[in-house]
This record gives sequence, structure tokens and C-alpha cells, in this order.
Amino acid sequence: MLLNWTVMILYNYFSAMFVGPGYVPLGWTPEKSQDCMYLQYCKVCQSYKAPRSHHCRKCNRCVMKMDHHCPWINNCCGYQNHASFTLFLLLAPLGCIHASFIFIMTMYTQLYNRISFGWSSVKIDMSAAKRDPRPIIPFGLSAFAASLFALGLALGTTIAVGMLFIIQMKVILTNKTSIESWIEEKAKDRIQYYQTGETFIFPYDMGSKWKNFRQVFTWSGIPEGDGLDWPVRDGCHQYSLTIEQLKQKADKRVRSVRYRAIEDYSGVCCPVTKGVKTFFTTPCTEEPRIALSIGDLILATRGLKHWMYGEKILISAADGGIRERGWFPRKCVEKYQYDSETDQPVDGEKKSK
Repeated sequence: MLLNWTVMILYNYFSAMFVGPGYVPLGWTPEKSQDCMYLQYCKVCQSYKAPRSHHCRKCNRCVMKMDHHCPWINNCCGYQNHASFTLFLLLAPLGCIHASFIFIMTMYTQLYNRISFGWSSVKIDMSAAKRDPRPIIPFGLSAFAASLFALGLALGTTIAVGMLFIIQMKVILTNKTSIESWIEEKAKDRIQYYQTGETFIFPYDMGSKWKNFRQVFTWSGIPEGDGLDWPVRDGCHQYSLTIEQLKQKADKRVRSVRYRAIEDYSGVCCPVTKGVKTFFTTPCTEEPRIALSIGDLILATRGLKHWMYGEKILISAADGGIRERGWFPRKCVEKYQYDSETDQPVDGEKKSK
């Protein structure tokens, strides 16, 4: 049984790693040119982002039906390997539960044979068993410590990976990805904020958990579709989600605030020279940091008390259109007051952090 668990876990693990999520072809455009207005354009891949695809900074490609980038498999979880990754998250806890049962029963039976009960004390002799037959494998103090340590690892893996499996199954049964769940939440916030009276309906939910399940898990192991075109529910069309993404992107530009760097920042994760609070409140995320030089302009889109996230405004054409986005300390910048029509600094601007 343990050998079977090991083979199945490793098979799905390496399948998720080496099969990969599937990437949008470089230079991809929709069949109908007029559909380009509903899609975002990726400057890195020089192509339009297909529905449900997103650009991964670490893979440096647009990933089909991207769920997230997983450091465990050093790859993205997406269209082609979503099933393998989810099966790995299921099998790993099951194998660890089996191993935990073996460890617990081993320690119980071995300790039971080494316990002596007296009138006033209980003694455990790890040197040898008090009863016959003697164990085939010697079980001393070091074996007990190793078994206890392995039991802790098995239980920890069961809890941690099991929770990830539950999260994945929730999004799969609604035919979503983790990113799309976030987009849906932002859609509700946008509609509530502007009181537009819209009703956002997620277009890829087939209305049945079984049908949604079949979108990912198939008997052949090959997911349905080609990763570019997707079946949608009644009342929606292929670009319902991408149109919502464009609305959120436009809203993001409206809400963003322009800042100017007043201090240099090297881009380190935990800067020592920017203050104790900045050092200890660094964002716990894999998102990058951006280096700043005095005079750089940044378009901030969100922030914390001591940190902000934004995109550096590139003025020189020599930058090649590469976007620089990431976190930076709030104390390194000040608000940049400018005329929206002339894009020039306002006279007598005051420092406003």
C-alpha cells in the first residue's frame, strides 16, 4: 500500500511539473479581428491574452486557465496540469494518513511491550522488549525518536496539503480558478462602489458540479477543449469575463495615485535603512519589489501602512515597454501634484506623503 501511494503521488507530482499548464501561443490573436477589443494585450508575449489566461511573471509566458504559480512544482498550475496537481494534493494526505496509522501502531505496540507497572511508578525500558516474540526490527530510543519525528511530518503534511486540496476542489466544482474567484469578488466590489446596478454572472459555471468537475477531470487524463475557447452558460458569451477585467483595469487606473520618489530604494525585501516599522512590516507575498531612484514617477494602485504597490512610469523609449511593478516603502515617495491636461507639476506643490 505504501508503495502504491508513493508511485501515484510521484506520478501526479512529476506530471504536474513536466506536462505544464499549457501556454498561449506567441503572437496569438482571436479568429475575428473585432474581438480584439474585448481582450488585453500582453507586451511581453506580443499577443492577446486568451479568455481565462493570465501572464505569469516567473514563467514569463501567458498561461492558459492559470490558477497560480506553485513553487512546489516550479511551474504554473493551469489548463493541462490542473487535474494532476489536484490529484497530488489528494493522494499526498491519504498516503500520510496511512503512514501516520503505521507510526502510531508501531510506537504503541513497541512501548506496550517495554512498560513495567510498579506500585508507585511506571518504567519504560527501551533496551529490550519484556515479552516474546522479539520484534524483527530493533526498536530502540533512536527508532522511537525517528518515528515520532516522522509522525509529526506526516500529520503536518496531512493538514497543510489537505487544506490546499479542499480549496482547489471548491474552485473546481464552480469551474473557476483562484484568480477568477478574486476577479469575481472585485467585480462585486466595483458594482457596489459605483452603484451601477449591473449583475455579474460568472460565465464558465455550467450550473452543475458534475459538469464543472468534468471540465478538469476526464478518463483520458486530457482536459476538454483547447484551452483557448470555453463553453459558457446561457446569457453569457466568450468574452464576458474579459470585458469585466477591462472594466476593473480602467477602474484601477482611475483610482491610482501618482507618486514621485524622494529617496533611493535598492529593491531589497526587508530594507534596514528605511526604518524599523518598514523592516518588520514588509509584505508577506511573492510579489516583487521595485528599485527606486530619486525623481522616479510611480503610479500606486494599492498600499499598506508602510508599503505601497504600483508601477513605475517609464519615460524613456529605451526601456522597451517592459513594465516594472512591485512593492516599495511608503516613506521613499511623496504625492506628485500635476496638471492632468498638461501633465506638468503644479507650481508650489507641497510634500504630501
